[in-house]
Amino acid sequence: MGSDSKLHTFEEVAKHNKNEDCWLIISGKVYDVTPFMADHPGGGEVLLSATGKDGTNDFEDIGHSEDAREMMEKYYIGEIDEETVPQKRTYIPPHQMSKDPASEFFIKLLQFLVPLLLLGLAISLRNYTKK
Repeated sequence: MGSDSKLHTFEEVAKHNKNEDCWLIISGKVYDVTPFMADHPGGGEVLLSATGKDGTNDFEDIGHSEDAREMMEKYYIGEIDEETVPQKRTYIPPHQMSKDPASEFFIKLLQFLVPLLLLGLAISLRNYTKK
C-alpha cells in the first residue's frame, strides 16, 4: 500500500467488493482494506457493506477513534474522482393507483358479510353438536 495519490474512478473502486479484494471510499479517499478484513473489530462483513458506495457516513456514524483514523493511512491508495461518484438519489414514492369506487364498495361489503357468515356458521355448528 503506497502513498501515491492516484485518482480512481467510482466504477473501478466498486469492483473491489470481496473478502479477498476490498476497497472503500471514505472522505474522498480510497483505501484498500483487504489486509485488515480479518482484524476489523466489527468483522469483515461491516467493511464489505460499505463497498460500492461512499462509506463516509458509515465510518463517521460509528465514531472511530483517533487511533483508527491513523491506522487508515497505511491502507490509503489514492483519491476518488468525485465526478464519477453517482449523485445521491432522492426518494420518489411509488405512484398510487386511483381507487375504483366499485372495488371499495365490494371490499366493505365483504368486511361486513364475512364476519356475519362466520358467526352464522359458528351458531349452526354449536346447535348441531348440542343435539
